[in-house]
Order: sequence, then C-alpha cells, then structure tokens
Amino acid sequence: MARLDDDELRLLVQRVARRIRSNRGDESMSDSQLGVLFLLDKIGDASPSRLAEHERVSPPSMNRTLNGLEERGLVRRTPSPDDARKVVVSITEAGLELIRETRRLRTAWFSRQLAALDAEERAALEAVVPVLRKLADA
Repeated sequence: MARLDDDELRLLVQRVARRIRSNRGDESMSDSQLGVLFLLDKIGDASPSRLAEHERVSPPSMNRTLNGLEERGLVRRTPSPDDARKVVVSITEAGLELIRETRRLRTAWFSRQLAALDAEERAALEAVVPVLRKLADA
C-alpha cells in the first residue's frame, strides 16, 4: 500500500469535514453563524468578546455574525447584569431548534456513510479513533 502524504491526508480530512458541515438545518446559514450557535449551546450565555476569542475572529467580525443571528431571532443580546455598558448573548429556542436539526442531519448523513462500509473498512476506521482524538485535541 502506498504511503499517504501529509497534504493528501489533510485534504481528505477536510473533505469529510466539509461534507458533514454541508448538512444544516438552514441552508442559508454560514459556518460562522452555526459555529456561534453551537458554541452558545455548549458554553451558555457569553459576551461578544468571549465568543470572538473562542471562534478566533475579530470583535467587529463577531458583531456582524451576531447581527445576522439576532435578525433571524436565533440569538438575543441583553444588558450584562454586571456592567450595563456590556451585553450578554444568549441562544433562543429557535436557535436551539436549528442546531438540533443540524445535528440530526449531520448524524444521519454520517451514519449512512458508515453503514455503507464493509466490516473491514469499519474496523480500520474505528482503529484510528484514538489518533483522530489526539489530533482534534492538539
């Protein structure tokens, strides 16, 4: 079996990730917008600056993302209880529903792909899980 070079392996992982991300509850949502919704679901209410830091984007970029999400009713900004000059961003029920549907679609797509593998392919994939986990946590 020919050795896979690092670049080809990286591209393959990116293609699989892109295929998974293409499944979303709202086709008009950007990856950035969905990323913020998933993050809010995970960490709870947060300041725009904390969200920008987590997503590794500039505060103005995060503000544009939040404006789009707020216009759609997917997040809400309220004054911070600690400092009225600041705001706290919360995910709304509509935002939660969207990420639930996106998770469902992504899981369904991935499950169909896994079901198409034969036992040997599935075992090979399962064998790399610790390595993928190590890379994901790096």
